[in-house]
Amino acid sequence: MSGAPRGADGRFRNTEAFEPRGLADVLRWQWQARREQQAAAQPTPTQPADLDFLARNRGGAIGPAVTWLGHASVLAQFGGVNLLTDPHCSHRASPFSFTGPQRAQPAAIAPQDMPPIDLVLVSHNHYDHLDVATVQALARQPGGPPLFVVPLGLKTWFARRGIAEVLELDWWQTALARGVELTLTPVRHWSSRTLGDRMASLWGGFAVLAPDMHLYFGGDTGYSPSNFIDTRAHFAGRQSAAHGGGFDLALLPIGAYEPRWFMAPQHVNPEESVRIHQELGAKRSLGIHWGTFKLTNEPLDEPPRKLAEMLRTAGLTAQDFCVTAIGETLRLAPRTPLPPP
Repeated sequence: MSGAPRGADGRFRNTEAFEPRGLADVLRWQWQARREQQAAAQPTPTQPADLDFLARNRGGAIGPAVTWLGHASVLAQFGGVNLLTDPHCSHRASPFSFTGPQRAQPAAIAPQDMPPIDLVLVSHNHYDHLDVATVQALARQPGGPPLFVVPLGLKTWFARRGIAEVLELDWWQTALARGVELTLTPVRHWSSRTLGDRMASLWGGFAVLAPDMHLYFGGDTGYSPSNFIDTRAHFAGRQSAAHGGGFDLALLPIGAYEPRWFMAPQHVNPEESVRIHQELGAKRSLGIHWGTFKLTNEPLDEPPRKLAEMLRTAGLTAQDFCVTAIGETLRLAPRTPLPPP
């Protein structure tokens, strides 16, 4: 499979026609949001992270486990590594300290309290997925920095901040890093941190394969009729029943989806997340990207309720696709290939 397409201007493109919203649409959305703003009926569930377990379970020594830190940040322990997705522990998802979306609650673990991080996966450069203070804190961790694995075009952002331990990947490009296999996979989204860099760097999801777990991280995505079916097909030879089946866990976004006329091209809703779960052939999924930052019109506590409705409609249960409290650790059974005949 080929890498990400680019336009004549050198900017990255999605696999289907996609145009990021312009200023007129943004203003219309903001006007609508002020009229339709809804507060959450209940706070996002949180619980103290089990730091003792996380320290003892370095790299999945006790067994594969994932801990939701808030929004799209997840600490995954398997394959001999501590892996962190989309690092964000700061108070705001914004280029400014005084304005922009605020966290509804602190991150479950501050960077200085995390167990040693070996790998950091960055899906794209939006402010709610890539936070400079968190990245810099991780780069200063005792024992040396983690390896940051990023889509094409983001390495220079890290270099400007004095961080050299960075690996760039194109769509479908695979690398062996810290003993696990990483592949950047296509998702439907876009990138930008300034007025002039829209689509200048790539975006994507990640497939992470290790003997004890196959993990999929969806990052941030709108629904695509091909990307997730293609991802399943790409790994089919590695995920037959004899090899242990499909992804043991998929980390899928379920929030930041209203209004649909504005958000549908870039953010899935729970119905689409369930469809992605099915198209990936994941054994189990965990809902992320909700309950942390008020980015869109739906209440912060709505995505899990909508997810439960969509699961019932699809004939699935929370055992197939769950949510957890921020700080909660989900432990999984190690991947087990079928014994030889």
